[in-house]
Amino acid sequence: MPATAPTFEIENTFSGIIAGIDEAGRGPWAGPVVAAAVILDRDNIPAGLADSKTLTEKRRETIAAEIHALAIVGVGSASVEEIDKVNILQATFLAMARAEAALAQAPDICIVDGSQKPKLNARTEMIVKGDAKSLSIAAASIIAKTTRDAMMRNLARAHPHYAWEKNKGYGAPAHRAGLDAHGVTEHHRKSFAPIRELLAQTQSCSDAA
Repeated sequence: MPATAPTFEIENTFSGIIAGIDEAGRGPWAGPVVAAAVILDRDNIPAGLADSKTLTEKRRETIAAEIHALAIVGVGSASVEEIDKVNILQATFLAMARAEAALAQAPDICIVDGSQKPKLNARTEMIVKGDAKSLSIAAASIIAKTTRDAMMRNLARAHPHYAWEKNKGYGAPAHRAGLDAHGVTEHHRKSFAPIRELLAQTQSCSDAA
């Protein structure tokens, strides 16, 4: 557990049904961006619930299963095509809206990690570093992270040269080596500078030939 664990202090400043929302996958070069919305049952909180970044992969998976069993969970994603079309920030907002819409119960308030506000149906409050402060946002961070990690492991089976099962699409050395040796796939974000530059270099070499 981190020195300062998330609590319900932020949730307690509001009334009504509260959903925490967070995302995973804004920075990677490949794969979708994923968001989760979670409405916790305060009488059934998974033990050890914390910001996903502070947990091991095994612990995240265990807690994610408990969250799915004990809470109301909605998950949304935006594809690589959508990321390239509208940019990563707007695609993240789209994933968050889809996560809210996927909840089986409509929230009165969404508390969202970060400072840039998505357009959601419910009243929306932004909480900077919310995944370290709010139990609801921490739960959403775990669901978003574990959901996206599973997606990237699945993509890695069809595209084994990029080590996505380990780097989850981030620009790690093994991913860079895979790009150099095998090129860009349909799962790469072509609007991201490293991929865009690699495509331009490939096109230049093709033109020169």
